[in-house]
Amino acid sequence: MFEAVEELVAEHADLEKKLADPSVHADQANARKLNKRYAELTPIVATYRSWKQTGGDIEAARELAADDPDFAAEVKDLEQQREELTEKLRLLLVPRDPSDDKDVILEIKAGAGGDESALFAGDLLRMYLRYAERVGWKTEIIDATESELGGYKDVQVAVKSRGQTEPGQGVWARLKYEGGVHRVQRVPATESQGRIHTSAAGVLVTPEAEEVDVEINPNDLRIDVYRSSGPGGQSVNTTDSAVRITHLPTGVVASCQNEKSQLQNKEQALRILRSRLLAMAQEEAEREAADARRSQVRTVDRSEKIRTYNYPENRISDHRVGFKAYNLDQVLDGDLDAVIQACVDADSAAKLAAA
Repeated sequence: MFEAVEELVAEHADLEKKLADPSVHADQANARKLNKRYAELTPIVATYRSWKQTGGDIEAARELAADDPDFAAEVKDLEQQREELTEKLRLLLVPRDPSDDKDVILEIKAGAGGDESALFAGDLLRMYLRYAERVGWKTEIIDATESELGGYKDVQVAVKSRGQTEPGQGVWARLKYEGGVHRVQRVPATESQGRIHTSAAGVLVTPEAEEVDVEINPNDLRIDVYRSSGPGGQSVNTTDSAVRITHLPTGVVASCQNEKSQLQNKEQALRILRSRLLAMAQEEAEREAADARRSQVRTVDRSEKIRTYNYPENRISDHRVGFKAYNLDQVLDGDLDAVIQACVDADSAAKLAAA
């Protein structure tokens, strides 16, 4: 069992030697790549060594127990430890999503429910911003269309980690499960009769692409400029600062009007476009491999509701994994860890079963 881990142990030792060589750090990009792989392997190697050590300890304790029955209890304790280490090692060996360490662009769109849906979209945005604050991530609102009564018809926010993250703790690794249709049940502020309404908002999460991840031929782009709309400063409604970029081969469109200058809006629109094209490429690869991940939702047009936020009962329910808790107020204030972990655990269990 776990014979293949010996190869990872050898790779880990080789990486350790390379990273100890000062000349390796002259190439910062290569050094980062080696450090990243070393960090991925370290918990696997440490757990494997403990697993092997415990196996040896069990054999020694059994020999001693043959002469002294007092050692029998120690054998049971060690066997329990071995079992726990076996499960931990199996989880560590689950194939990782190569995008887990990436930052993300998270988009929230108001859906059915009119103004109430836009208000709920605003609540979801606040929830994600507070969660990011709790775990130490940086956030930046890229583009937003506000509704008349507050909230958002559409808002896009970049979520970034601060420095290197532990395996499985990257932004995409945690937030990729948030994509889909979120449903809210509550009495809207606009409801005078106190009736509970149901409305929904869509969440789309895509890993943010670096320029090296997606090659975009400038000749494949159609760039349109137009006047910004909505409240704002002097440049709004007076200059052609808003930018809409269409990727002609795929028809993917990205636009931005929040920044003051046309150049800034173009850069932000390109960021969104690169991420959407990366998501499309990954979708195609997943289809070809017939390995679509049920936990990841790439479009907000999906009719299946992934989660319900019930205000009267202070209840949150994730319908994909059967998670239910009665601390909705805390979740909306950014306490999302338990909800996300339930999705992570279910995803890991499915991958283990498939393996």
